[in-house]
Amino acid sequence: DGYDVAPFKAQNMSLNSGVTALGEEMGRAQIVQAQAARIDPEALMNPVLLKPHSETGSQVIVLGKPVGHMQAREYFRYKAGLWQTVRDAYDTLADRHEIMVLEGAGSPGEVNLKQHDIVNMRMAAHAQASVLLVGDIDRGGVYASLLGTWMTLEQQERSLLAGWLVNKFRGDASFLEPAHAYVRQATGIPVLGVIPWLRNINIPDEDMAGFPWSQAADTTPPPPGILDIAVVMPRHVSNFTDMTPLAAEPDVRLRAVRRAEDWGQPHVVILPGTKNTVDDLLWLRQSGLEAALLKLAANGTPVLGVCGGYQMLGETLADPEGTESCTAQTVRGLGLLPTRTVFTGQKHRTQDTAAVTAAPFAGAALTGYQIHTGRTEVQGVPFCTLADGTPEGCVQDNVFGTYLHGLFDTGELTEKLVALLCRRKGIAPDSAALIPMEQYRQQQFDLLADGVRGALDLDAVYAAMGLENPRRNAQ
Repeated sequence: DGYDVAPFKAQNMSLNSGVTALGEEMGRAQIVQAQAARIDPEALMNPVLLKPHSETGSQVIVLGKPVGHMQAREYFRYKAGLWQTVRDAYDTLADRHEIMVLEGAGSPGEVNLKQHDIVNMRMAAHAQASVLLVGDIDRGGVYASLLGTWMTLEQQERSLLAGWLVNKFRGDASFLEPAHAYVRQATGIPVLGVIPWLRNINIPDEDMAGFPWSQAADTTPPPPGILDIAVVMPRHVSNFTDMTPLAAEPDVRLRAVRRAEDWGQPHVVILPGTKNTVDDLLWLRQSGLEAALLKLAANGTPVLGVCGGYQMLGETLADPEGTESCTAQTVRGLGLLPTRTVFTGQKHRTQDTAAVTAAPFAGAALTGYQIHTGRTEVQGVPFCTLADGTPEGCVQDNVFGTYLHGLFDTGELTEKLVALLCRRKGIAPDSAALIPMEQYRQQQFDLLADGVRGALDLDAVYAAMGLENPRRNAQ
């Protein structure tokens, strides 16, 4: 609507992270939100990022830089000192932008976490933000959830609430009116919208729950003319958003592989990034996925590893100080690439442009980012060359590895990959021209924005911010 908007989430827990132009690490969710706001992402938008490496431990990233690995109790003690950090980050951004959109984490009704809160109602109170509380109706019990949350809020927190939103609804929204009246009577707060379940919108999600292709295994033969791409999903999978451009391709069926029986006969296999490469490699071995993957590679199926997946493809992975897997060890890799990786405490964080030098993808221009702790010694042919002339990645026969996340975003590698697979399988490629990734991304944002705008009382939302809806007079 013409306003200068910036996103903000004080604390995010996710294995999906990216790198800013300044080399700062931050959550991919806030990067996507910044793209939607048409501004450059910066770590101030996500000052605290937690990247879980176990059930109770996470790597802690503060203002774009790692500060160490902590167990939950240790982090709760450490978090007390972060309140000033997140306030300063918010204040700096708020001084530069007209509207700030804050995202909470989990639920403000989690009373066991309130004492240490730096991201939900405490942050909203600091910003004096008008709060919209959103509940997903597809899970059931949404109104009980909203009212239960209301009961946990203190009076000063309730005073910030401007409205309830019901999300992911399928059906006739008029049937919900009695429930809305009940909630309004009980709380004095109106329901400002019922957001429909918006399908076929390809925007990277924060976790795997939002990826339709990642849920159920599909080992049925692909329809005629469709390429079958299998993505291995280890337990600590990260940066699966690298596959978003592939999911948009009309020629491609993208599917998840978590068990040996999920393999089917894919045309290509992708090993994505992971927060715990060594543990996930051992899981790959114990689950039987390794043996099947090696058999596919021996039969000529192309295999692509990205970041942690690239490291797995090598001969050895050494973690002498336990910085990556919390245990000092050296393990055998998949042996498909002539590389050796050693993990250190120093994290490599860069944005990069590159050109693929390896056949059959030579000439494809790439833009992306690197975010990894391993240092990989390569004895073979590089996959690409960075803008400064540095060789990157490795190729051997039909196996390819690279540290570059976002390698499909330009569309050029996607086009060459699809063309290669179509030639090998005797499939006629879709004649439609590839849409540039940035144009495609904006189209998806517009679809989401239009769907939400049509279901939301934006006059009330603007009024809660002390503003007038710029479109009111134009409509």
